[in-house]
Amino acid sequence: MSSTIGIIFISVGLAFDVLGCLGLVRLPDVYNRLQAATKCVTLGTCSILLGTFLIVGCTAAGMKAFLCIIFLMLTSPVAAHAIARGAHRAGVKLWDRSVVDKYKADKEGEI
Repeated sequence: MSSTIGIIFISVGLAFDVLGCLGLVRLPDVYNRLQAATKCVTLGTCSILLGTFLIVGCTAAGMKAFLCIIFLMLTSPVAAHAIARGAHRAGVKLWDRSVVDKYKADKEGEI
């Protein structure tokens, strides 16, 4: 039963990873692409690792998969924020049809 659920999690994770890669190709600017990549890692890769944990159980490989899940959930959003902030400070322009630029408002002292 747990191996069937694990295969389902792995399949869902692969689907998220494929859609995230498609988003990297199709989205217009670095900020949107970064959002797609972050969702791909946190939802896709963590789902694959969770499926692996469910299949192999509480073995050494399962514990490593679980620790990788925790590590990715803690570091991926922080890294994406740091990259986005660095890109904005470096002067990378937003897409023409972007609606909100919170970093610009923060830089001007409005927030």
